[in-house]
Amino acid sequence: MTVRIVTDSSCDLSASEIEHHQITVVPLTIRFGHEEFTDGAGLSAENFYQKMAASDELPSTAAPAPGAFEAAFRDLAAAGASAVVCVNLSFALSATGESAQAAARATAGEVDVRVVDSGKVSAGLGIMVKAAAAAAAAGHSADEIEAQLADLKDRVFIYGVLDTLENLKRGGRIGAAQALLGSALSIKPCVDLTSGVVEEAGKQRTRGKARKWLTAQIAQAGELEHLAVAHGAADDIDAFVAGLGESPAHNPLTVGLIGPVVGTHAGPGVIAAAFVAAA
Repeated sequence: MTVRIVTDSSCDLSASEIEHHQITVVPLTIRFGHEEFTDGAGLSAENFYQKMAASDELPSTAAPAPGAFEAAFRDLAAAGASAVVCVNLSFALSATGESAQAAARATAGEVDVRVVDSGKVSAGLGIMVKAAAAAAAAGHSADEIEAQLADLKDRVFIYGVLDTLENLKRGGRIGAAQALLGSALSIKPCVDLTSGVVEEAGKQRTRGKARKWLTAQIAQAGELEHLAVAHGAADDIDAFVAGLGESPAHNPLTVGLIGPVVGTHAGPGVIAAAFVAAA
């Protein structure tokens, strides 16, 4: 049985990771006013942050049409896949999962498709996607991979520190963190994305204290299986990683750029940490 893995471009995996794990990525769309870009193909993460800094209006995102997922599912079936596990960003934050589900219904009878709500975004989603791909490569069935993802979902935690609330506010994704809107401009918001929505986790008066707060969340988690750090072109990312000290030394540690999808809503300068607590 050959199971293949599909996800969306909010997973923020590198091109080498996508190729190595043979993951199919369906892109979302980024809009700057009347300009429209395909995430990854028409707009790199680096160019996105440069464009956002130069733009007078904030960008927006749009979920893929069901047809984009249909094409991906059919292509994989034609290539020999007996089943597809499609792992998407939190359904509570995007209609992307709904598009994938519609595509699964449209291709029923052609290929066995399982659509999974990761309940995560960015590096947290990326961790789950890579785990699914590793399980598929090891010959696990779609049923087994679904069960493994359900277990992993409860052990993936995501925390972030924002440099601005403007993007979350304008994009309508602020969710349970509404109370942060009353904060003074100098306050650096801390958020918890573990549940799949944006929740307030604290406020720090300086950027340096916000970094220390995020470091503390990692340290308090105890032994980790994996730690993924992602950022929105933050100029202090090296200082943050250096501040982790020896805590993640015995764990796989990856550092990557947050792509346009999540960057649109989290804003420039965001630093996020996604980690898997040891079972």
